Amino acid sequence: MSNQVLSTQENGAWVALLRGHSAVVRELNAQMLAAHGLTISDYEVLLRLANAPERAMRRVDLAESVLLTPSGITRLLEGLERCGYVERGTCLTDRRVTYAVLTDRGQEKLTEARESHLADVRELFTDHFSANELETLGELLGRLSSNSQDECGTEE
Repeated sequence: MSNQVLSTQENGAWVALLRGHSAVVRELNAQMLAAHGLTISDYEVLLRLANAPERAMRRVDLAESVLLTPSGITRLLEGLERCGYVERGTCLTDRRVTYAVLTDRGQEKLTEARESHLADVRELFTDHFSANELETLGELLGRLSSNSQDECGTEE
């Protein structure tokens, strides 16, 4: 078979992954916005900061960890800063480095959103699979990313 054409099996798996991801993320985002006024990306940033030492990360590292460009993380953080969930921090040893720091208000917002978000993840994703299927799915999808088991998980 030509390397330029996907087999029916390859195409079916690829399309199912894309559609499944899109459908679940779209619904999770809608539910998070309606219930808490946050996007899924906002939630992930708050979660990563909550899990970081001293609730702070260099903005460039935060961007990389949530798969955003530097300008994308800047826009996202500006909204979180306006809400008082995140503030800018400086580096004592290098004035060029700036940090995103989770505020107490941001920690409270994350805590408030966590329970309903986890319930939504279960309803829209995990409840569709057995425990064995989830383990297999995690292993299979983990092959696509070296960061598959990092701190972005929603279990806390």
